[in-house]
Amino acid sequence: MERKDYVELANFRLALRRFLAFSEAAVGTVGITSQQYQALLAIKASPEESLAIKELAAELLVAPHGAVQLVDRLEDQGLVARRSLDTDLRVVLIGLTAKGDQVVETLATDHMGELLRQRPLLAESLRRLRAIGKQR
Repeated sequence: MERKDYVELANFRLALRRFLAFSEAAVGTVGITSQQYQALLAIKASPEESLAIKELAAELLVAPHGAVQLVDRLEDQGLVARRSLDTDLRVVLIGLTAKGDQVVETLATDHMGELLRQRPLLAESLRRLRAIGKQR
């Protein structure tokens, strides 16, 4: 790799770090962690707006018992609720409460705005990385 390749990778990582720093601050204002926000977002993005623990764990790249603990904390905050699957009572689905839906809506709006603000740097970094990849 050439020096410019390292520069482009560093610039891209800087853009990502800026966004993640924004995200950490944003989620802190509503009293949740980044991982909790990611869980809420994954649930909201799912087709039925609910996920089984196993699916949530896979989405968050955590062990199922870690997902259970995360859901416990979210449930304690009134952000999610558990319900059994009608066709298989062994499967517990996690869905957002009205409060959880409001929190994820607020944070998602803020995050989308920040992504749009960071778009020029992110887009340029990706364009340059793509050009480097084509040269190989």
